[in-house]
Amino acid sequence: MKSRKLLMIPGPIEFEPDVLQAMAVPTASHVAPNFIEVFGNSLDMMREVWNAPNGQPFVVAGSGTLAMDMAAANLIEKGDAALVVSSGYFGERFKDILETYGADTTILTAPIGEVVSLTEIEAAFKTKKYKVVTFTHVDTSTGVMVAPEPLCKLAKKYNVLTILDGVCSVAGQEILQDAWGVDVVLTGSQKAIGVPPGLALLVASQKAIEVWKNRKTPVQNYYASWNNWLPIMTAYEERRPSYFGTPPVNLILALEKSLQLICSEGMVARVHRHERLASAFRAAIRSLNLDILPNTEEIAASTLTAVYYPKGIDGAVLRANMTQDDVIVAGGLLSEIKGDYFRVGHMGSVSANDLLCVLGALERSLSALNYSFESGVSLKVFQDRLG
Repeated sequence: MKSRKLLMIPGPIEFEPDVLQAMAVPTASHVAPNFIEVFGNSLDMMREVWNAPNGQPFVVAGSGTLAMDMAAANLIEKGDAALVVSSGYFGERFKDILETYGADTTILTAPIGEVVSLTEIEAAFKTKKYKVVTFTHVDTSTGVMVAPEPLCKLAKKYNVLTILDGVCSVAGQEILQDAWGVDVVLTGSQKAIGVPPGLALLVASQKAIEVWKNRKTPVQNYYASWNNWLPIMTAYEERRPSYFGTPPVNLILALEKSLQLICSEGMVARVHRHERLASAFRAAIRSLNLDILPNTEEIAASTLTAVYYPKGIDGAVLRANMTQDDVIVAGGLLSEIKGDYFRVGHMGSVSANDLLCVLGALERSLSALNYSFESGVSLKVFQDRLG
């Protein structure tokens, strides 16, 4: 019998054994030739995962929020107009970060379970000259997915820099950074990238780098400044030693291994796997007469699902029952409805068997709480949908 529970929250996720094994070695010097090679390989593979052959990758010790902070710190100067397209909790966070650096920020907030329309975004672009627009590709609080390509096309029309918060999407949803013209795509290591928490990952377009180089004022952040980090990334890519701050050596060993696994699977196949499992899981959830937070299938993410509790069911008890059954899911995060729903992560190395375990635990918990449904229906629907 295994001694731990199945972690099915939207990050940290379940990690591949090979990734964990890559970390479990004596820590090398950050300027040792073998480590420099690992770091350089990781930067090369990030371009492949991001579909950004012309982009500039950054790997820095920190969380996804640091990656958001880095994008804002380097591209925003006091008084710059910034538009935030929000579909949940993390849109609000980006607004706070941008305003920390003096941005004149406007936020467009979608109703819960919906996305901001392109018509509304274009109306904002017509009203004011914005320097940047930020949007959350998949908001971890809602499971709502924003389609990046049409938004980026609209931003290009009005010459606005685009910052895609891909914390819950990179390596799980389709991202074509160069083809779509996204200026910054950022994430954290602990979600679909498949590495334990601790790495802020970001790829900037050459246009974004030029905007940063042509700033009129210094970057108002020391640790996040590309002035300090770009020479380090360049050196590692050229397989030369360099130093600004000591990198988390073992995490970067794990990053290389995970990126190797991702690239071996292939991004097209990986995105398709996420879409297939997510679609089957949502169908299984609906077979239990449970409602999903995104209002339409088209805007439902492939990396997590947010599910409303049934009427009259105590959500805390339901989740506690599932934990007792060795499956951990997450509670709600969006403040307005925090107690009304729960979230299931299904990204990275997730398998059909993992999601069958979730559905089994969910059915047993619902049954214990006297919720009426056909026993086994969700497992059957899930497997039928997978074929």
